[in-house]
Amino acid sequence: MSDVSGELVFRRGKEVGKAVYQNRALSKDGISERLFAFLFSGLVYPQIWEDPDVDMEAMQLGAGHRVVTIASGGCNILAYLTRSPARIDAVDLNTAHVALNRMKLEAVRHLPSQGDLFRFFGAAGTSHNSEAYDRFIAPHLDPVSRHYWERRNWRGRRRIAVFDRNFYQTGLLGLFIAMGHRVAKLFGVDPAGIMQAENIGEQRRFFDEELAPVFDKKLLRWATSRKASLFGLGIPPAQYDSLITSGDGSMASVLKARLEKLACDFPLKNNYFAWQAFARRYPEPGEAALPAYLEQSNYQTIRGNIDRVAIHHANLIKFLAGKDAGSVDRFVLLDAQDWMTDDLLNDLWTEITRTASVGARVIFRTAAEPSLLPGRVSNSLLDQWHYETEASREFSARDRSAIYGGFHLYVKRAA
Repeated sequence: MSDVSGELVFRRGKEVGKAVYQNRALSKDGISERLFAFLFSGLVYPQIWEDPDVDMEAMQLGAGHRVVTIASGGCNILAYLTRSPARIDAVDLNTAHVALNRMKLEAVRHLPSQGDLFRFFGAAGTSHNSEAYDRFIAPHLDPVSRHYWERRNWRGRRRIAVFDRNFYQTGLLGLFIAMGHRVAKLFGVDPAGIMQAENIGEQRRFFDEELAPVFDKKLLRWATSRKASLFGLGIPPAQYDSLITSGDGSMASVLKARLEKLACDFPLKNNYFAWQAFARRYPEPGEAALPAYLEQSNYQTIRGNIDRVAIHHANLIKFLAGKDAGSVDRFVLLDAQDWMTDDLLNDLWTEITRTASVGARVIFRTAAEPSLLPGRVSNSLLDQWHYETEASREFSARDRSAIYGGFHLYVKRAA
């Protein structure tokens, strides 16, 4: 019999650590990296914070495409199914994200209706979601994922019980947003107040008058100058160093600029990322836009395509090394390269270039604005790709999540 608990834990933090560690264990930076790896081995992203609508347009995703993506919270994977690609291989080192994605697939397959799917993943305070899990989802889950969701905490509650309350207030990201609300309220500001705005002008006014001044407070500037303060955003120490270069030298100014985009650049009715950040929930159906996989109009297409997805608990470079040459049409790297050393970047792009079909597209995001590949990935690899400069700039501006400094699109050249 396999050791289910051992497989699930995967030596907690070990595989994440391989991707993060760049310094000696007992150095200041090394200690910070190991703390991040430990925290990142649990649930980080209850939802993904990359805009799948932008992804699909940038990829020109369509029927027949073969996609390899990092899984994260999985909203992107289900959104991609609306375009009916031939196959999606979703890869992640984080066991919690793997368990979440596998549960999402079984929920789409086996929950009785679209309304049940929305109540499970879209609504807050649905107290019978754990019962729906037991009846419709759990019998179809793999043992490792089932063990994850049914494991009990120190209070005796199963993990799946978080769906009876508000799943999106959990995980490192959910806790980080909650802390942001508490800090704002400490200074007399309720971020949820922006939800009363009826247009972008009122959103701008609320940001300028209420939210922006908080970032000038000495306490917040001091707190955000510590790398560990952004672990809740899933930002490792190396990415912190990259992120801070896009501001005036202070992390508070960077966070202020990113929050300004989230608050002011898109109408609230079109931006469910803003709803999660400020209202701490998704809108109700008809109230505002929802993630693609929760929109009723996409339900039948996604359910019909659900068997085209496979979730892999694996290292992305090793996973690609096992695929045939020319067998992938679209690659979605999220922000994973911000974590990588030059050697890892070259290993990754060696496998991407080998497995990419002619015309294949690679998309990724970076904490800072520029692409991180020039000067770090060998010219012999990059010369086989065309960087879409103007399109990358445009897609970056349209990314509703507003967290990242840059969105980047590379297209494989013909031989």
